Amino acid sequence: MSSVSLKPAVQAPRPQGLSVWHLLNIPNLLTLSRLFLVPVFLALLSKHRFNYALDVFCLAGLTDALDGTIARWFDCRTEIGALLDPFADKLLLLSAFVGLTVENLIPGWLLGVIITRDVVIVFGYLLLIFYTDERLLARPSYLGKAATCFQLASVVGALAGAGQNWTQLWYTLLYATVAVTAGSGMHYAYQGLAWLSSREPQMFE
Repeated sequence: MSSVSLKPAVQAPRPQGLSVWHLLNIPNLLTLSRLFLVPVFLALLSKHRFNYALDVFCLAGLTDALDGTIARWFDCRTEIGALLDPFADKLLLLSAFVGLTVENLIPGWLLGVIITRDVVIVFGYLLLIFYTDERLLARPSYLGKAATCFQLASVVGALAGAGQNWTQLWYTLLYATVAVTAGSGMHYAYQGLAWLSSREPQMFE
C-alpha cells in the first residue's frame, strides 16, 4: 500500500486573465451539476422515493467519473475545479449518509465513524498548514480510495434495500466499511504526523 504524498503545492504562474469558459468549462459544469443534485437526492430520500434517489445518486457518480476524465483528456483542469470536485464528492456522500441514517436505513454508528474520520483529516490538514505555513498537496492513498468505494457500496446497498433482503451480507459490508474507513483515517493521521515531524522536529522534542 502506498503512503499519502504530502508536499508543498507548486505555485503555477498566475494567468493574466480568466475567461468565463476557463472557469465554467465542461468538467466544472459537471461538478456543479453534482452539487445541484444533492438537494434533489435528499428531497427524494425524504419522500421515500428510494429507487429515484438511487438513480440520482448513480447519475451524480457518473458526473464524477466524467469530469475527471474529460479534464485529463482535453487538458482543461482548473484550480477551482480541483477544489470543487472533492468538495462535491464529500458533500454528496455525507448528505447521503446523514439522510439514510435519519431514515433508519443505515446505523448511526457508521455515520459517526465517517464524520469522525473526515473531521480528523480536515483538522489535521489545517494543522499542517498552520505549523508549516505552506500550502500542501494531499493525494488520497489506496486505503482512502478503498474507504470511498466501501462507502459508495453502502449507500447503494441501503437505497436498494439491502438491509431488508440480505441481512448477513449487508452487515458484513457495513462492518467492512467501518474498518476500512477507520483504518484510512488513522493512516492519514500517521502520515501527517510523520511529515510534520520531519519538517518541524523541535516540536516533538
